[in-house]
Amino acid sequence: MIGSMRPIIVAGNWKMHTTPADAGELARTIAARTRVDGVIRVLCPPFVCLAAVRDAVSGPDAAAPDGSGVAVGAQDVHHEAAGAFTGAISAPMLAGLATWTIVGHSERRRDACETDELIGRKLLAARAAGLRTILCVGEQLAEREAGRASDVVDRQLRGCLAAADPVAINAGDAAAFAIAYEPVWAIGTGRNARGADAAEMAAAIRQTLAALGFPNGGADVPVLYGGSVASSNIDEFMAEPSIDGALVGGASLKPDEMAAIVARAGLTAAARAGAGA
Repeated sequence: MIGSMRPIIVAGNWKMHTTPADAGELARTIAARTRVDGVIRVLCPPFVCLAAVRDAVSGPDAAAPDGSGVAVGAQDVHHEAAGAFTGAISAPMLAGLATWTIVGHSERRRDACETDELIGRKLLAARAAGLRTILCVGEQLAEREAGRASDVVDRQLRGCLAAADPVAINAGDAAAFAIAYEPVWAIGTGRNARGADAAEMAAAIRQTLAALGFPNGGADVPVLYGGSVASSNIDEFMAEPSIDGALVGGASLKPDEMAAIVARAGLTAAARAGAGA
């Protein structure tokens, strides 16, 4: 699949912000202000806010002119379907609440000491339950400065996907499995990679996917950029043919920012659709 045919995705990761009392109104506002054709919109609130956000974006006011709505995603998922895992949320539990999930976010790797092998198990559990997944990979600042960014991401992908069936993992539709390149040194710091850096890493990601046997050399897997994404820098990333959207952190809590980010993503979607016509 050529770049012009990959879906454009903008996912908002609300992290540990909002409560059930205010999440619905925020989601409703963002949905109404991001009604742009050609962009898959996903909001990932805390677990306790999933139902409120689901209900808030279920109405016609959330739909774009092309009929697409706003999807709801979880920020994490457990690797088992059930068991004695206090405080955990499994993929089957998300049925009816979310259709997406993030796995392997750098904050989960850091704070919960998640390994690539564990993240891979989460990915497989999510896909087995029918959840679309965004797998996060990215290097630390010291690793980039040492010239090891591509090696680190290659290692993470191989570790996470070691047990995956390359054909089955993204079966169903083009947005079933996406990868977010999130340089750890750019998350929540106000510092972000350049568009050329993100494009180079997207190429490295697809090179690894090809080596792992993904169909079409991994060319049909959407790659998003994540790391201090804002309306002020989204142009730089969406201008890169190898970048297919963004995983947005703090800016996803601000309707003005999300409106601008999705609008720019919509321009890319329209341009790619025209190029592929």
